[in-house]
Amino acid sequence: MLTLELFTAIFIAVMGAGTPLVLAATGELVSERAGVLNLGVEGMMLVGAAVAFAVTAETGSAVAGVAAGMGAGMALSLIFGFLTLTCLANQVATGLALTIFGVGASASIGASYTGAALVVTSAFKIPYLGDVPVFGELLFSLEPLTYLSLLMAVAVWYFLMRSRPGLVLRAVGDAPESAHATGFPVIAIRYLAVLFGGAMAGIAGAYLSVFYTPVWVENMTAGRGWIAVALVVFATWQVPRMLAGAYLFGGVTIVQFHIQSANLGITTQFLSMLPYAATIIVLVIISSNAMKVRLHTPAALAKPFHADD
Repeated sequence: MLTLELFTAIFIAVMGAGTPLVLAATGELVSERAGVLNLGVEGMMLVGAAVAFAVTAETGSAVAGVAAGMGAGMALSLIFGFLTLTCLANQVATGLALTIFGVGASASIGASYTGAALVVTSAFKIPYLGDVPVFGELLFSLEPLTYLSLLMAVAVWYFLMRSRPGLVLRAVGDAPESAHATGFPVIAIRYLAVLFGGAMAGIAGAYLSVFYTPVWVENMTAGRGWIAVALVVFATWQVPRMLAGAYLFGGVTIVQFHIQSANLGITTQFLSMLPYAATIIVLVIISSNAMKVRLHTPAALAKPFHADD
């Protein structure tokens, strides 16, 4: 029977499971809106997770760990930006290489911390609002980075759809030659978008290693970086759909945990793949309108641009 306490626990768990996807996908959405396809999200998340865990373990400060994870994600994204925006390397191949590099680098950084655990206080109750019956615990007693993920998603939606700088960024992603002719620094704008994507991926990784599963294990992102990239594309570069997809993944993840604990005789391998399969299937259905996909796809996505001197 679904009691109020059980519903509250499930709701909070779903929000937690969806948070790293919201963070990473929000950053990738901005990057792609600027015309840059970065497939290195998984690698940036892993390095961010490893660095954040190491810094938190050494300093005892989760804030320092998250900041370090964000910096690590930005550092990797800067490498990606230099190779693709300055050297005009292929964005797809460079992103794949970045992920491979991130897997190895995170394993190296976290080697001495394998099996180590962190003790952090993750929940944060907003004063007064957190004491409201039912809704206080549901909406105002979540983890700080969960609030940040929602705040950043709303801010990015407003930035892209309601602000002049957001219009400029979208113009850079749709028609960089025209934006350049108008006087906008296309490469600089794309660099900023890529750095923002790296920062968000680093924070997403930090959330996983410091708050969500505060025990270091290799490849702890478990493909979430790829899901974040898929969310952006299948959500047709729209923030509301991206949020829905992220929390769908979180919901299916929590459901499969409950199914595993019920001992229904279903193999754990099959259950473990359910969140990924269900998220992709639903998002494919949502994005089946080819006209709407073409309408929202950045026209210059993954296309190199070189400003003529």
